[in-house]
Amino acid sequence: MQGDRVERRLAAILAADVAGYSRLMGRGEVDTLARLKTLHRELFDPKVTEHKGRIVKTTGDGLLIEFPSVVEAVACALAVQQGMAERNSGTPELQRIVFRVGINLGDVIVEDGDIHGDGVNVAARLEAMAEPGGICISAIVHDQVHRRLDCAFEDLGEQILKNIADPVRVYRVASADSGASDARSSPAALPLPDKPSIAVLPFQNMSGDPEQEYFVDGMVEEITTALSRIRWLFVIARNSSFTYKGQNVDVKRVGRELGVRYVLEGSVRKGGDRVRITGQLIDAETGAHLWADRFDGSLEDIFELQDKVASSVAGVIEPELQAAETARSANRPTADLTAYDLYLRAYAMYLSSAKQIPEALRLMEQAIARDPYYGPALAWGAQPNTSCRLPPLERTSE
Repeated sequence: MQGDRVERRLAAILAADVAGYSRLMGRGEVDTLARLKTLHRELFDPKVTEHKGRIVKTTGDGLLIEFPSVVEAVACALAVQQGMAERNSGTPELQRIVFRVGINLGDVIVEDGDIHGDGVNVAARLEAMAEPGGICISAIVHDQVHRRLDCAFEDLGEQILKNIADPVRVYRVASADSGASDARSSPAALPLPDKPSIAVLPFQNMSGDPEQEYFVDGMVEEITTALSRIRWLFVIARNSSFTYKGQNVDVKRVGRELGVRYVLEGSVRKGGDRVRITGQLIDAETGAHLWADRFDGSLEDIFELQDKVASSVAGVIEPELQAAETARSANRPTADLTAYDLYLRAYAMYLSSAKQIPEALRLMEQAIARDPYYGPALAWGAQPNTSCRLPPLERTSE
């Protein structure tokens, strides 16, 4: 029937979201939402209007925008990212809002003001590939804009995107004066929170059965929830971690983009009524594997198995994280040159003569007073049979 005809059109689609949104919300929900509203009103809305675009919808930490022209879409993205860089220049790193942007040109289905289709899905996948502060575009967009805009482009080659049938050639965009290589390095890594932090990445489904995805994703959600009960641990929300689903990820990159110190990844393999779940804990800064294990069980009661594995993983990871944090704290250097000098002098006295230990302790106390988190000084000051009085381990509020 005529009234049931689907409306289609060709559109340039821009997808954007906030990198590290969960971390920002964890530090202050009201403040983060207020700042996002201000950004929409003062930056996005004017730039989108200027470049003849239409904001289709907002999703808390993200936006979907359509343009009648790919040139206008990329020009708008560059203007927005430049505006964000200027706004963030005077903002402490922990409070910076940084966007990732993906742009595609494709056929879309229009329904009640919303747009759907592979054209939109590809834009969303490109946005997930972009680094914080960066822009990724498809080859069809690149072909239309590379001679029309003052931009530099880096060819990332063909990429397999989740739920997209064919590989998509992807380009990274940067303003010409910064160069494509600078675009890759310019977005600053998200700062780590004050306490240990971890992201649970989507587990790989090794069963070869797409219908088991629900079980694999549910397993990850249960583990994330179990880890969230550890009060001293900051756990990235599932929505942020799942932007990496279906991707071959670099753990160090994940750590930088999400602002986490540790990453948990794993896989699930199902055979008959049995299932094997493997997991490994990785230091995101060094890429070192801290722990790995596997869990076997029966699928007779899936939910009981999920609970069991989640609690087991959380139970074994907690002491591993505590040990890693203890080692990290013990080896923490200092940026205070005076504290470092005091430590070296005290260390020499410790090794030279027992008679000089009281003087060495005095110097160690002075080093700790200048930097209460100076690991080696704390370790030596806490040696048995000493009278070194250590200050309380309290960090002053920022």
